[in-house]
Amino acid sequence: MTSPDQRAERGLALLQQAISAGRIPGGVIGVLDLATGARAVRAAGSAQLVPDRREMRVDSIFDLASVTKPVFTATQLLRLVEAGRIGLDDTLASVIPDLRQYDVAGAAERRLTFRQCLVHQTQLPPVWPVYTYGDDPDRLRAFILQCRWIGADPGPVAYSDINYMLLGVALERLHDKPLIAIDPGPGFSFCPDPALCAATEHCRWRGRVICGQVHDENAYALGGAAGHAGLFGTADALLDYAADLMGGRLLGDAMRAEMFRRHGQTRTVGWEAMGAGWLGGDRCSPASIGHTGFTGTGLWIDPESGLSWVLLTNRVHPSRHTESGIATLRRAVGATVV
Repeated sequence: MTSPDQRAERGLALLQQAISAGRIPGGVIGVLDLATGARAVRAAGSAQLVPDRREMRVDSIFDLASVTKPVFTATQLLRLVEAGRIGLDDTLASVIPDLRQYDVAGAAERRLTFRQCLVHQTQLPPVWPVYTYGDDPDRLRAFILQCRWIGADPGPVAYSDINYMLLGVALERLHDKPLIAIDPGPGFSFCPDPALCAATEHCRWRGRVICGQVHDENAYALGGAAGHAGLFGTADALLDYAADLMGGRLLGDAMRAEMFRRHGQTRTVGWEAMGAGWLGGDRCSPASIGHTGFTGTGLWIDPESGLSWVLLTNRVHPSRHTESGIATLRRAVGATVV
């Protein structure tokens, strides 16, 4: 039987090839046997290249980017469903009564449900430069809530940061505090120590290399955390999350099942399911779920093989405008790990 150590070493070899080719600065690979709890974590390359070079460590903290969506936002909302605070098929307007408040009768956004946003079954735009509209987080939240988003009626499966920005506002209303003040769970943070973080991009808008602050411009402008991005964590934190999810310590059976039940071809509540374009490699079982982040991160869970693995890279450092080959690397690592 192949051990997590052997699987991690095989994935590490692929990661080192990408580093040697100059495609990414560094990364961390972690593999977990869900049945036994055995795990292995390996690091290679640099956590930062400019202005100073720092070595990547197995406990380096990464800006998880869109991995925030399932690990924080979807998980938090499913816990609130379990607590009876909301229903998956309740409308967002039931929690955010001022959503499109100037068109209460006709606004399509007011008919959107938690489930539709969680599984990306809306027609909201994939992304929008909200941060260019000002630097007041409360005013930007108001813009998100009052904007008439083009084609907001539910339609074909899409992928939209706006879905999760709205879900983030809903979480803030339900907790009566900003997202950045909500406990994200053991091993995770919205405000990590920059000295322990892998650096991301030299941001032209902010005029500096970003390290320890969220890379996503919209999340930064909204106060440092939003429903779609802002969570930081280590490889071990993500593997612990996978272990707790599959071990029933994070969610009850019904809500955990929602994270594996398909809506359309490739979406579950919070996650992507194996299908066309799957980045977890071609050896995963059809029951697998995973999610990636723009900064170069990813977490996958395959309940049939009994494995979870992470590939965390700082592929946007010092610039996103290079060919990192991250999609090819993700698929190759997933295939060799499984």
